[in-house]
Amino acid sequence: MLDGHILLDEALCEFEKLYIKKALVRHKQHLSNTATVLGIHRNTLAKRVATYKSQESPQKGTKSTNLKKAAYR
Repeated sequence: MLDGHILLDEALCEFEKLYIKKALVRHKQHLSNTATVLGIHRNTLAKRVATYKSQESPQKGTKSTNLKKAAYR
């Protein structure tokens, strides 16, 4: 990942995911408060969290990524 072979889009997506997860933890998983602080609509935040959860859940024939589930409680 840090060997120069990561695409900018991939890096931005990872940063956004981590940023949102930390904001959710800071605001005790409250979507409305977190969305307000992030400056996005609550529905946008909910869709992104759902996307992260679906990427996290194991699918047939693929390995799941190891994301901390604490950000989704």
